[in-house]
Amino acid sequence: MTAFSFLTATEIRFGRGTAAGAAEYVAQLGRNVLVVQGASGQRADPLILALQRLGVQVSVFACPREPDIALIEDGIRLARGAGVRAVVAIGGGAVIDCGKAIAALAPAPRPMLDHLEVVGRGLPLDAPPLPFVAIPTTAGTGAEVTKNAVIAVPGARRKVSLRDARMLPLLSIVDPSLTDGCPRGVTLASGLDAVTQVIEPYVSTKANRLTDALCRDAIPLGLRALARLMEGEDAGARDDLAWVSLCGGLALANAGLGAVHGLAGPIGGMAAAPHGAVCGALLPHVLAANMARAEGVAAARLAEVAGWIAGGLGGVPGNAAETLAVWSAAQGLPRLGAMGLAAGDVPEVAALAAGSSSMAGNPVVLDSGALIGVLRAAF
Repeated sequence: MTAFSFLTATEIRFGRGTAAGAAEYVAQLGRNVLVVQGASGQRADPLILALQRLGVQVSVFACPREPDIALIEDGIRLARGAGVRAVVAIGGGAVIDCGKAIAALAPAPRPMLDHLEVVGRGLPLDAPPLPFVAIPTTAGTGAEVTKNAVIAVPGARRKVSLRDARMLPLLSIVDPSLTDGCPRGVTLASGLDAVTQVIEPYVSTKANRLTDALCRDAIPLGLRALARLMEGEDAGARDDLAWVSLCGGLALANAGLGAVHGLAGPIGGMAAAPHGAVCGALLPHVLAANMARAEGVAAARLAEVAGWIAGGLGGVPGNAAETLAVWSAAQGLPRLGAMGLAAGDVPEVAALAAGSSSMAGNPVVLDSGALIGVLRAAF
């Protein structure tokens, strides 16, 4: 058996109603807490009120968009000025990444760029992060169980990671009821992200028995749940998709990703498009490129994925990639051009993706020419 290691949050609580115990846990971390929320405080308000009833001093920071350097710096200033002792993020993946970065960098003596990958020095943190609790309100990124935060660097037209194993949350609360009523477009984009993040680790060159166990059941479950949610609100499907998203976070943190995320990284720095939507647009075409080149174990795993797509969305396994692309478009997923990617940026995206860390997990080698083909098919 191949040796492997596995990192995740110190504690994970999963299930409907689990968010109700968050305030009591957070109050034990310190009497001065920063709550990071989305543009609307609707999901965070009950937690804030519960903390205040317990005598906790609460500072609130809004993350209305995918975090960039300026937004994170604003959050760091607030955290330092308020003397917070712990950070809680309640929201989608962008909110959780924002809170994770603030918790990591508020105690850091160095400038942020010293710790950012690609555009900075990528140095490890000199000081331990503040205690951090993650409570997702969408089912997609799995950021509640990963050790990195994705941050946009507009000047470099890139999204890069701040990464340190100590950034893993002390507590991750995955309460599917917090995703109930999520808008259909957000459900589609985040759900396709969740599905991508169990498919890519399953076919990754870094897959191991534990990540296989997580992904093998999650892939067909996620496809079926997402299909049901496109037809109407369904609490059971919300539960399933939240579980799939959690499995994806656990798997990608320990088995890596592939070409979808290798391409999505630079696209995110060039177009103001939701990450999940970008992944959803790319996934069928990356699968097609991989299936055309794969042999041996990789081919067998991709064939399994094709069978699960056919089982969840219809059609036959031999046309699974096309089935997925047609189904996603029918649900309203835009193409890359409609998301703001310029045709002239395609060669640069391919070149940047070819050297990305995510590409190391892709089951076959896709050179810049193959990646350009994927991008044009998704454009």
